[in-house]
Amino acid sequence: MRGKELLLAIFMGVVLPGVMFAVAEKLLPAEKISGPVTEQTQETTSPMASAEKLIAVLQEDGTICNMEIEEYLVGVVLGEMPLSFDMEALKAQAVVARTYTLRRSTVSRKHQGGAVCTNAACCQAYCSPEVFDSESLEKAKFAVSVTAGQVVTYNGALIEATYFSCSGGRTEDAVAVWGEDVPYLQAVDSPGEENATHYTDTINFTAGDFSRLLGLSIKGNPATWLGQVTYTDGGGVATMTIGGVVFKGTELRQKLGLPSTAFSASSAGGIIKIVTKGFGHRVGMSQYGAEAMALDGSSYEEILAHYYPGTSLTDYS
Repeated sequence: MRGKELLLAIFMGVVLPGVMFAVAEKLLPAEKISGPVTEQTQETTSPMASAEKLIAVLQEDGTICNMEIEEYLVGVVLGEMPLSFDMEALKAQAVVARTYTLRRSTVSRKHQGGAVCTNAACCQAYCSPEVFDSESLEKAKFAVSVTAGQVVTYNGALIEATYFSCSGGRTEDAVAVWGEDVPYLQAVDSPGEENATHYTDTINFTAGDFSRLLGLSIKGNPATWLGQVTYTDGGGVATMTIGGVVFKGTELRQKLGLPSTAFSASSAGGIIKIVTKGFGHRVGMSQYGAEAMALDGSSYEEILAHYYPGTSLTDYS
């Protein structure tokens, strides 16, 4: 969050059973769990030493609803991850969502009055349990209850628990996206995501639309517009020269509305073709990567340790 920067403008989707999740992934607002990664505090006490049992949740209508945190997290799991995913992936999602929520409540609030909101493009998706069948609801409740009280910490502090849909095979360093190096938000391999809806996407632009979106006034053969490209450790575009102008990969993603910064560009017949890999900012835990690890036999503890290297699973109670 997603996470962190110039806010990016994407949160499209994957085929999911949750109503909120399906709706949220079709939006193209600023990305969930995004914004500059806040400075890590040197907390040495329990992460929840001063945390409340209730979480103030900002609703879409502007009102504040005080919810019991574990109850709120059930709605987040329902809204954020397909209930068809393996239980270990759902557990990992529950822990990450709890960590994100408690950090917003105790360390870095984003809203006046509310610690978090129900807008998936800003904080985390939330789906009312009433719209789910009993089997799906029980899976979400179990994922939350069996991990009750567990959070991810680094040096005793709650981490900035960013997560996203799909990495396209490798996650990204926080510094490459938001300009701030975070020890536990480093690029790691994320294999097995090939079944993700947006593992790869192809987007075609006319020459006119392409130059207009980039704010350029260039003429001639579009094939000559595309220049030198540099890449990040996570395989994303660090910089690309277009029409003699150097753009950051994050800037191109925002201006062109791309699913991720991991992309290649080519031109033929006056059309600029962009092929992307992954979906989201690609920093932190890949949800489809978590599913792949779970199906391969990894526990949720192992999933969290992989995507947030150097962190600890901590009981805040």
